[in-house]
Amino acid sequence: MHDFCFTIPYGLILVAGGLFGYLKKGSTASLGGGVVAGILLLLAGNLSLKAFQKRRNSYLALILQIVIAASLTWVMGQRYVQTSKIMPAGMIAGISALMTAFYVYKIASGGNHFPMKAE
Repeated sequence: MHDFCFTIPYGLILVAGGLFGYLKKGSTASLGGGVVAGILLLLAGNLSLKAFQKRRNSYLALILQIVIAASLTWVMGQRYVQTSKIMPAGMIAGISALMTAFYVYKIASGGNHFPMKAE
């Protein structure tokens, strides 16, 4: 599976969550954190997709994805430990931890692999 296949939906979830948190509770932290992280992930996913279409890997995109996912794991994990609230802190920490592991695996395995060209 290619990194952009998970990064784009992950980014959309963060944007939607940030907007939802702001609209429901008036939380500017949710708006800023969710939307900014989500947009950065959408940009990284798009960068990776464009590189894949050229049969290349974008390690810049993978590094950006790791940094964002690991940061969200840490911040939301700390918030979960302090509040014990599954939504949104525990959920985002869990998803971000899985995404961090996936991105580390993608770098360790050499990035996106390309299908053989049909002759």
